[in-house]
Amino acid sequence: MPEIVLTGNAGRIEARYHHSKNPMAPLVIVLHPNPLQGGTMNNRVTLTLYKAFIENGFSAIRFNFRGVGKSEGEYDKGEGELTDTAAVLDWIQSINHGQRQLWVAGFSFGALIGMQLLMRRPEIAGFVSVCPPANQYDFSFLAPCPVSGMIINGQDDQFCPTENVDKLVEKLNSQRGISIDYRVIPNCNHSFTDHLDTIKDCVTEYLQSRYAKKTINA
Repeated sequence: MPEIVLTGNAGRIEARYHHSKNPMAPLVIVLHPNPLQGGTMNNRVTLTLYKAFIENGFSAIRFNFRGVGKSEGEYDKGEGELTDTAAVLDWIQSINHGQRQLWVAGFSFGALIGMQLLMRRPEIAGFVSVCPPANQYDFSFLAPCPVSGMIINGQDDQFCPTENVDKLVEKLNSQRGISIDYRVIPNCNHSFTDHLDTIKDCVTEYLQSRYAKKTINA
């Protein structure tokens, strides 16, 4: 999976990209947790999401937000990071022509940015959000949420408590036409220690259900 360098409004964006053999494969952008807590595109949960989508036939990209790794710029409290994500979306669309489904996936802070992005880009068809930080940020911008998706949380998550995520899911599921596949993994902390394979299994089950079990060659 070669390193690539993209250009954002803060300068260089360091990324990794996997291109599916299927010329009409769906696309996904995978977003990492908060840089202030050491989040990078090589975070274990982020990498697990990336691999799960690849194994299900997607062309996938993950990248470092501004100020992380070789990406230029500085942390921008979510605003610049959302701009970075939009630039990466533009890039992956530019090299993958045709009517392809586009997804966004993210972990913690990355889940927040991904859900903000889907409110701004109507071409996004689905999402997977792991541990959305509903206790730290106001998710009322998802009104209405434009697409259905999956939310995963650890039962023992100390940073994104399940009770806050429960309330977010309840609000989303109450919206007309929206269905959230919500998975709470028992005996699981924020880092998903010993539960990374469970994330992959959940994502695979959900993608297969959304694609009616059609095979997408990776």
